[in-house]
Amino acid sequence: MEYKDYYKVMGLSRDATQDEIKRAYHKLARKYHPDVSKEPDAEARFKELGEAYEVLKDPEKRTAYDRLGKGWREGQEFRPPPGWDQGFEFRSSGFGGGDASQFSDFFESLFGRGFAWGGGGERQFHTRGEDSRAKILIDLDDAYHGATRTVTLSRTELGADGRPQVKEHTLNVHIPKGVHQGQHIRLAGQGGPGMGRGEAGDLYLQVEFRPHPLYHIEDRDVYLDLPVAPWEAALGATVKSPTPLGIVDLKIPPGSHAGRKLRLKGRGIPGKPAGDFYVVLQIVLPPADSEAAKTVYREMERTLKFNPRARLGV
Repeated sequence: MEYKDYYKVMGLSRDATQDEIKRAYHKLARKYHPDVSKEPDAEARFKELGEAYEVLKDPEKRTAYDRLGKGWREGQEFRPPPGWDQGFEFRSSGFGGGDASQFSDFFESLFGRGFAWGGGGERQFHTRGEDSRAKILIDLDDAYHGATRTVTLSRTELGADGRPQVKEHTLNVHIPKGVHQGQHIRLAGQGGPGMGRGEAGDLYLQVEFRPHPLYHIEDRDVYLDLPVAPWEAALGATVKSPTPLGIVDLKIPPGSHAGRKLRLKGRGIPGKPAGDFYVVLQIVLPPADSEAAKTVYREMERTLKFNPRARLGV
């Protein structure tokens, strides 16, 4: 079955207004009406035109067609996605006073499969709205304690003329305690609007953390680069260290080296299990900015006999 480009049939762009669609139909209908047209393919073109108009004149069917038609070209082999016709209801006497046989297989696959056809031109069309996705930036403190944040999102909705319009929506979002990087927060019914009596889709917010001046985050674990003096690393010491839960006394073992990780179990992002907090030691040298400091460094040079490049063989 081939994909039909209804906009191409009517000589319209995809952002055509409902008035433009109506005018194009009446103009082409006069041109191809079998009773007056001299075109050899007038009857086929007239039926094709009527089918295109049946879809594009109806804002709900047009939106469904636009949603499905992204990326398809006229004449491509086409199959509607699985479950496309579930939850739809459509009743019509057919366009132009005809019957359902005037519709193509392509139309039937989208709007006619399993539907009831009756008189009176009654049409009902229902489908669930699309799920939407966005990102939300939170502070590390939100993950430790939970929070409520206000977010403003742009969402495409159907206007009164059947054309898509972008509107801004403000939502209060509950940030649960223990949320982690990449997790999705689901807001039921806040996605794309449904059509007919179809329910709205859901909104999924992907969590990302704002950069923090002290900490960086890996999954549920939190890391801090902690500056220590050379003698604190060499001799051992107990020093103050910040954590997201407050200041702690941290014991540095003797003989510690730069890059050594000290773990505080369970002090990372809360959860089951909770993450850990890691202190990564960074040895900071005192500046040689006075004669006294320079004397100390010269004394170290004479007495320690230390070669930092020994493992390189030089």
